Amino acid sequence: MELRILIVKVSSLGDIIHTLPAVTDAQKAHPGLTFDWVVEENFVEVPSWHPAINKVIPVAIRRWRLNLFKTYLNREFLSFKKMLQGVHYDLVIDAQGLIKSGIISRLSKGLTVGLSNSTIKEPLASLFYNKAYSVSWEEHAVDRVRQLFSRALNYEYHQYPLDYGIKLEKDNVDDIEGKRNHIIFLHGTTRVSKYWPKENWRYLAKLAAGYGYDVVLPWGTSEEKKRAEFIGEGNPNVKILGKKSLSDLATVIINSKGVIAVDTGLGHLAAALSKSTVSLYGPTNPALCGTYGRNQIHLKLENEPAVVWDKFEKLTNSL
Repeated sequence: MELRILIVKVSSLGDIIHTLPAVTDAQKAHPGLTFDWVVEENFVEVPSWHPAINKVIPVAIRRWRLNLFKTYLNREFLSFKKMLQGVHYDLVIDAQGLIKSGIISRLSKGLTVGLSNSTIKEPLASLFYNKAYSVSWEEHAVDRVRQLFSRALNYEYHQYPLDYGIKLEKDNVDDIEGKRNHIIFLHGTTRVSKYWPKENWRYLAKLAAGYGYDVVLPWGTSEEKKRAEFIGEGNPNVKILGKKSLSDLATVIINSKGVIAVDTGLGHLAAALSKSTVSLYGPTNPALCGTYGRNQIHLKLENEPAVVWDKFEKLTNSL
């Protein structure tokens, strides 16, 4: 089967990562498929990690929505529209299920499919589809997207094996970041309800140092940098990373002993890279949209550092 497919999954980082296994499934079922992918400009690296992706088309909805009328007329949007409509796609899969992704799907040239109005977050998005499929909300987000692809592209869905298909250089890191005895604390997240107290992170870093580990702290905002500085204060085993691309962060994760994370996109990346991860969840139900893959433990935010560390030690020592 030789078809040109457009995937529309623009954000967020975790949601984009959740779509990668569906691409692997489809490629295995139909090796002749060619995929392009529309994604927010901040995440253009991620689809390119999968060898089945031919072209990544960046979109800037987060910037453009600040002035929608001006956006509709500006050169950047017109260039995006021209690129989107420059290819006639055999199938356009809206894997997001939002109004914004539905609009993008309809702007393209091709038969548009997505999930039914009773099984997506924004039911009005289904008005943009030529055909819709129902997949139960009781399934994990990864499996929901995989089932959408299997039905849209007419192949049999199997839950296992699970393969995110990511291809990266594993050893392209400097001497400090490449140490195999470092662990990563993913302390930054987008909502206050998902935070773990910074005092807990600091105590956890002391526990890790006591067991001979170095602790690596990424950050993305000034607030996260301040938190990282608080966590590492007075602890020589803590290294605060400089600004990194997603590809560089992925490589640091690959070369680590493991990850301890809150509910954040980088935690999903760690799972996709098959890295042992203990994730802490507040309002999110991890059974439906938590980290998904091998060697994953989900805990409640209410857990104390000693409990989290005990779970991490048992997980990593069992491998």
